Amino acid sequence: MNDLLPTTVVGSYPQPGWLIHRDKLGSKVPRVREYDLWRVEKTFLEEAQDDATVIAIRDMERAGIDIVSDGEMRRESYSNRFATALEGVDIENPGKTVNRSGGFSVVPRIAGPIKRKSAVEIEDLLFLKKHTTRKTKITLPGPFTMAQQAQDDYYKDEEALAMAFAAAVNEEVKDLRKAGADVIQLDEPWLQARPDRAARYGVKAINRALQGIPGATVVHLCFGYAAAVSTKPSGYSFLPQLADTTAGQISIEAAQPRLDVSILKELKNKTVMLGVIDLGTEAIETPQTVAERVRAGLKFVAPEKLVLAPDCGMKYLSREAAFGKLKSLAEGAAIVRRELRG
Repeated sequence: MNDLLPTTVVGSYPQPGWLIHRDKLGSKVPRVREYDLWRVEKTFLEEAQDDATVIAIRDMERAGIDIVSDGEMRRESYSNRFATALEGVDIENPGKTVNRSGGFSVVPRIAGPIKRKSAVEIEDLLFLKKHTTRKTKITLPGPFTMAQQAQDDYYKDEEALAMAFAAAVNEEVKDLRKAGADVIQLDEPWLQARPDRAARYGVKAINRALQGIPGATVVHLCFGYAAAVSTKPSGYSFLPQLADTTAGQISIEAAQPRLDVSILKELKNKTVMLGVIDLGTEAIETPQTVAERVRAGLKFVAPEKLVLAPDCGMKYLSREAAFGKLKSLAEGAAIVRRELRG
């Protein structure tokens, strides 16, 4: 692994067309389970997901990525696999909430106390570790985001719901760390979408989720998948506050929104996972373009505190584009490493 400017992924990689109905997926980000997305019948689904996971791992390795994930091949979305596995969550009689676009989404309904019944992603992590010698990353939906993606008929208190989710996430994170996860990431895109609520209890919920967790931890903040959100702001409404989290790294989207990276000065006590790959287009950046984006980040973040990644998950890209972009990411990072080492 490259200790200087290591490269990684945010989480997801494109699922093969033989595994899911990509036309049915479209730009959807399912909140409840959507079993009809899978092309493979239930009897063979786990085997097919295993095969797809190996493909994703190998692509990341061939591209030159230092810290790899399982590509989230077993998930219909980044959040619903974990969120719908908890006690107290009713997915048979779902609810609805206002989504980030102002419309309505079908979401889990909270009908009782949130509790983790059993480990959800341990087997995913163990499979990943079995098939790579590189450092591994596993992702979980963050407690604030899950609270925004649910209809609360039990707690009737947003903060109480978020803290209940945080306790469940904390149990999962502890088990993932014990099982050998090198990097554990919480996906919290809704911090940006609802900054007023985030200001009240977002940091508190994240810190509860990461309580007592040693090692590398990340909070991922973004403006939403490029497939679903085409127009993005050029600045974050909730970022400096994350300096108060116990997470060691903050992951931000910078390439597509052309973010003014001077804001990174607000995170001086953190390692920054900087998005340098634009997922709003299938066009593959040149390594030189990636290097320019890395240099821009280095004006405000020390090299030893910078990790390089795509803006967000790559689930909605074609595999060809995703692989090409990861290869350029690795090659662009190598250019800047050579410059730094003289």
